[in-house]
Amino acid sequence: MRIEKYRIEEHNQAGMAAQQRAFEYLSGEIKNVPEILQQLIAFQVGIPSWALGTGGTRFGRFPGGGEPRNLEEKIEDIGLIHQLNQSSGAISLHIPWDIPSNPAHIKAMAAQHGLRFDAMNSNTFQDQPGQKWSYKFGSLQHVNKDIRKQAIEHNIEVIRHGIELGSDALTVWLSDGSCFPGQLNFRHAFQNTLEGLQEIYAALPDHWKIFVEYKAAEPNFYSTTVGDWGQSLLYANKLGPKAYTLVDLGHHLPNANIEQIVALLLMEGKLGGFHFNDSKYGDDDLTVGSIKPYQLFLIFNELVEGMDARGMNHTTDLGWMIDASHNVKDPLEDLLQSVEAIMITYAQALLVDRKKLLAAQQNNDVVTAQEILQQAFRTDVRSLVAAARIQAGGALNPLALYRAEKVREHLIRERGAKTMATGL
Repeated sequence: MRIEKYRIEEHNQAGMAAQQRAFEYLSGEIKNVPEILQQLIAFQVGIPSWALGTGGTRFGRFPGGGEPRNLEEKIEDIGLIHQLNQSSGAISLHIPWDIPSNPAHIKAMAAQHGLRFDAMNSNTFQDQPGQKWSYKFGSLQHVNKDIRKQAIEHNIEVIRHGIELGSDALTVWLSDGSCFPGQLNFRHAFQNTLEGLQEIYAALPDHWKIFVEYKAAEPNFYSTTVGDWGQSLLYANKLGPKAYTLVDLGHHLPNANIEQIVALLLMEGKLGGFHFNDSKYGDDDLTVGSIKPYQLFLIFNELVEGMDARGMNHTTDLGWMIDASHNVKDPLEDLLQSVEAIMITYAQALLVDRKKLLAAQQNNDVVTAQEILQQAFRTDVRSLVAAARIQAGGALNPLALYRAEKVREHLIRERGAKTMATGL
């Protein structure tokens, strides 16, 4: 589905007076508005192909109507999100959930919607129909060499799909680990995994990256073979310069200082990208910024500071992607909310007075340092983000226009009331 351009213009015009008042006031309070607007326009957040349907838990899944029935319809949905917010210009595929049967057609269709293909994602945490060997006791870590080989070959197949689509990165998340003490030998599991990753690494094209994702627990709760950022960094360092750590915000133990992790990975040149979500208890996969917005701001503060220190491009030098599960919301509405939260937080991080903050840190002025950060966090930048979105051709209020156009009702009429997208 596409929304007619004139409908976006009508929507924008109806709220323009209030938007201009808020923007003019904010412009008088902050510096470098034109530069910040350009940074916001350039910044893009990838949408995963598995996020277009209703998510689920281990207890059940309650699909909504109008879910995309194939990869083409998923691209259409992401194209609609991007049309509304102009900040979702990338799609991340999960194989084998979304294998492109005609890569040239899929690539051309994505381009028509202004989308490029972000990192490809492999899947060795589930057994697929017709699969010869089971991953019940792990994949790359497995004691059975044939099972390890199967997992390696799958990842190389994913790379081949990515090459056809113009992607330039592979994300590897392993559920490998153990549920009980004594179940596996930690050192052997690490070495088997490393050897498998080395074979996958050798298959990467020269310009590609591999992101090694980590997770503290689930589905294995005694040990995880890539359990934290230190283990991921260890793998990445052993693999070589094309290997990086990927940070998923939900993949940490409670109260982990994620912003410090980000700062150190950036310092080492080993931060590859982000999976954005939010959590209350664990890997809850909730809407970005819905639970811990200040933590998200502190993370972005370190991202901006660390990337600037290394002369990195905010838009292209890291991978930015949402990874969430929409159990009780319309998935497209949830994704619009998540991207908006990311853009707001990024804008707030751009407002931090770096010179004053550094001076406060050098003088051990704790109060001033806190005030500088909280001043940026408490600044209402919604009109700034909206101005960038309008300038790029998007909607003043994407969620409001989505509802006004009755998009979900349209999708249900077109696709049916009982469709179920592939994925979790």
